[in-house]
Amino acid sequence: MLQKPLLIYLADDDNEDRMLFKEALDEIDLDVYIEDFDNGVTLMDQLLKAENLPDAIYLDLNMPLMNGEECLNDIRNEPKLSHIQIIIYSTYVDEAMAERLHKKGANWYLMKPNSFNKLKNLLRKSLEYVYIGSKNTASLSKFIITAS
Repeated sequence: MLQKPLLIYLADDDNEDRMLFKEALDEIDLDVYIEDFDNGVTLMDQLLKAENLPDAIYLDLNMPLMNGEECLNDIRNEPKLSHIQIIIYSTYVDEAMAERLHKKGANWYLMKPNSFNKLKNLLRKSLEYVYIGSKNTASLSKFIITAS
């Protein structure tokens, strides 16, 4: 199915969530390299100096220093970064927030699931979208990826 490795950035201030995310990626056996960041400022510093940009960024909404929405704004306003697919990765889905993030250019919205198997399914599904280059200009209901 997948031909080339994907470079993924994950920005999440919760160390345990970052570890679970990486373990789930390992178990779904896709060719993915991940770099993780514990806040938005460090993420943006890396993005602005990186020679090899990521294929996608998973952004937690609630982070210290610079939250996910602020990162999304900065990424979409930086021409060299504007093509990167952005997946919001949060513990809750607020319809008004999701709609705002969709309008600001986020490609997908994943709610952090309550089980490891659901996390693997969500990551697999979202990475398939990333891999095919889908930008998701569809409706809000298709913007939010749910566990199945």
